[in-house]
Amino acid sequence: MTNILRPDRKHASGLPPNFLPPASELTFEFSRASGPGGQNVNKVSTAVRLRFDVGRSRSLPEDVRERLVQLAGNRVTRGGVLVIEARRFRTQDRNRQDALERLRHLLARAGRKPKRRKHTRPTAKSRERRLEAKKRQSAIKRARKPEREIW
Repeated sequence: MTNILRPDRKHASGLPPNFLPPASELTFEFSRASGPGGQNVNKVSTAVRLRFDVGRSRSLPEDVRERLVQLAGNRVTRGGVLVIEARRFRTQDRNRQDALERLRHLLARAGRKPKRRKHTRPTAKSRERRLEAKKRQSAIKRARKPEREIW
């Protein structure tokens, strides 16, 4: 989905807001879901499994692809396919929308470039606190040792 007012407008990462890959890159599988639904649950395939081949996708920039794989974790197979399962709702359409929304959310998070950390120096007070903590810990350990007899 592109921005209606400015279709050429891109997000800082190169992805437009609310970006979804083209339908040709998405695969849906449907199966019977457990849970609420009465007799319906045994007859209708309402659970949705969305597959998106991250590795072969031409719609994602390389840096977004890498962040997406990192964010998705176990949901990405060894072959680089992102699998999202949706079975929260009782209808196939709602589960399909849920899966797409979760993909959109993942892509939005992957689209944001992480901010570079600015290296800062420890403050004088934090250095003082650290040294005090070390002194306390040292005293505790010293108290555990038996006293040496001096001849």
